[in-house]
Amino acid sequence: MNADMCIDKQASIRDAMRSINEGKVGLTFVLGENRVLLGVVSDGDIRRALLGGRALEDPVAECMATDMRTVGPHVGRNEVLDLMQSCWLEQIPIVDENQRLVGVHLLHEVLGRVPRPNWAVIMAGGKGTRLAPLTDETPKPMLTVAGRPILERLILHVVSYGIQRVFLSVNFLSEQVKEHFGDGSRHGCQIEYLEETAGEPLGTAGSLSLLPQLPIHPVIVLNGDLVTQVELGQMLDCHEQNDCYATLGIRPYVHQIPFGCVTVRDGEVISFDEKPKSVTSISAGINVLSPDAIADVPRRFFPMTELFEHAFKQRKTLKSFLIEDDWVDVGHVGEYQKANGLGM
Repeated sequence: MNADMCIDKQASIRDAMRSINEGKVGLTFVLGENRVLLGVVSDGDIRRALLGGRALEDPVAECMATDMRTVGPHVGRNEVLDLMQSCWLEQIPIVDENQRLVGVHLLHEVLGRVPRPNWAVIMAGGKGTRLAPLTDETPKPMLTVAGRPILERLILHVVSYGIQRVFLSVNFLSEQVKEHFGDGSRHGCQIEYLEETAGEPLGTAGSLSLLPQLPIHPVIVLNGDLVTQVELGQMLDCHEQNDCYATLGIRPYVHQIPFGCVTVRDGEVISFDEKPKSVTSISAGINVLSPDAIADVPRRFFPMTELFEHAFKQRKTLKSFLIEDDWVDVGHVGEYQKANGLGM
């Protein structure tokens, strides 16, 4: 971190102006003893102070903001980006457990990513009837989590991994989606729409047949009702390293049987298990498909499971990718509350 971005609590407003100018990030951090972060001063703070009658030699403490957002040293890049996007921040200071300034996240550095040639397709056309009445007049992917539509969070997450061409498969209340995202320029990507014919849904894979041309690189396909921090870069790398037909994102699902289970042999009880747990792997609604897989999708109602069944019959290579990051499938009111931190 540039030392020019910091000033002492005894500094003047003039010192803060000089620091902002030399630090070149639009603000400066005010530090106390042992580099404890006391506040932050921006160009706007100084402008308002001077208009309010303050002098350049007045203490900077009289115009600094103390309610700044901070993160710890181990907060991940995706979480930092989400915080920046949701709070309209271009800088977030990093503090340790003693509130000492140890670094700063800058938006242009967080977004500094290696462009990938892959496309992303997000399925955003479902009616979300299980979430009614929330979805009576709002497409399910446009429901908000922490003030931001689920679909927007997904798009920003995809873009943060260098994917620059995004297709949205839309149907129900599609105009709301198109009006919000437009051509994608406000979200750092190119957005195009795959629109199903009214009354003729194509299922969770069929709309892939509407792509304007066959891709030449693997495509990541996501359900539009997911709140997740999945490592898309690792998933794409895993797919390409294994030269797969498809890579399925999976999650462990634990089901607890609410009864004591009894094992009986020839009428004799040989074991008793009180409320056992059963663990299985479930599809997470995030898949990477090869160009060959995309070419096999017909233009009709075609669930993703049917594509995988075809792959089994043809002995195609299917691999799994374990998703250990945050993941919520917003399919029911309970999951929606969980995603918003209300049901946890």
